Amino acid sequence: MNMNRSRVWIQSIIMMSFLALCPLSLQAETAHWDIDPDHSLIEFRVAHMVISKTSGRFLNYRGFVELDANAKTITAIEATINADSINTNHEKRDGHLRNADFLDVKQFPTITYTMKTAQKEGETYKVVGNLTLRGVTKEVTLTGMLNGITKDPWGNTRAGFTADGKLNRKDFGMVWNKTLDTGGLVVGDDVHIHLDIECIKAK
Repeated sequence: MNMNRSRVWIQSIIMMSFLALCPLSLQAETAHWDIDPDHSLIEFRVAHMVISKTSGRFLNYRGFVELDANAKTITAIEATINADSINTNHEKRDGHLRNADFLDVKQFPTITYTMKTAQKEGETYKVVGNLTLRGVTKEVTLTGMLNGITKDPWGNTRAGFTADGKLNRKDFGMVWNKTLDTGGLVVGDDVHIHLDIECIKAK
């Protein structure tokens, strides 16, 4: 009799422990969120003749984020950009950026980014990933935030992200430049990246 009571007691403890853990496991839901390019922005800025900055953007891209909306953890990010879609609102300059001095889009039609690690400190994410540009792969760090998650009027769940980063264009073989009479350079080496990304949760 005592042995049977002991078995029942042990079984009860095991069951209670299992039930206590269940809510945690149910809350963990990593989902696939596709980038919505109609409501996103991939923008860059670079110094021009030392005294100002020129900005541009890419118009054609796709990608996704793997996100647990409850825990607010990111487990994957991938993006592919059509290099030919560069736009700085200046046709002649865009043509130069597409040629071999810069993006060399005929030989390297796409730019890709794949996340390696993501760390969350408070509301800030630090994402380290591999950027492949002109056939060269280098680590680029993005620092950003999850701005929020909401439902749209059509039943979709959307998440908004903002992120910034920086790269040196020479690391990717873009070394073209000209020297000014004052000694400065026409194009700066550092390229500042700004992202406003809206994603739709896959159904």
